[in-house]
Amino acid sequence: MHRIFTTSVASVYPHYVAKVEKKGRTQAELDEVIAWLTGFDEPALRAHLERGTTFEDFFAEASLNPHVDQITGSVCGVKVQEVEDPLMRQVRYLDKLVDELAKGRPMEKVLRS
Repeated sequence: MHRIFTTSVASVYPHYVAKVEKKGRTQAELDEVIAWLTGFDEPALRAHLERGTTFEDFFAEASLNPHVDQITGSVCGVKVQEVEDPLMRQVRYLDKLVDELAKGRPMEKVLRS
């Protein structure tokens, strides 16, 4: 089991916020991206952050967007579509979307609309 699986989403979330804000994006946009991927609305996301939900439990409770197969590209030199472990692939989907948001990609493209 990879260490990220037992890490709380709340411990990583501030790093996601800092990353996107440093590039001129907002926490609201980050939350929109997370909602698109997981199906968690604002109150549900806040509840997970407050509870300290692990990535494993976070994605177990998520209803992944049916268009996640459109998320392609590399994160840390690894193509997300080639990650074999389903949970690790889901974590990489989130990482990829955060990277795209931080790089200034238009929200319509980040959300695959």
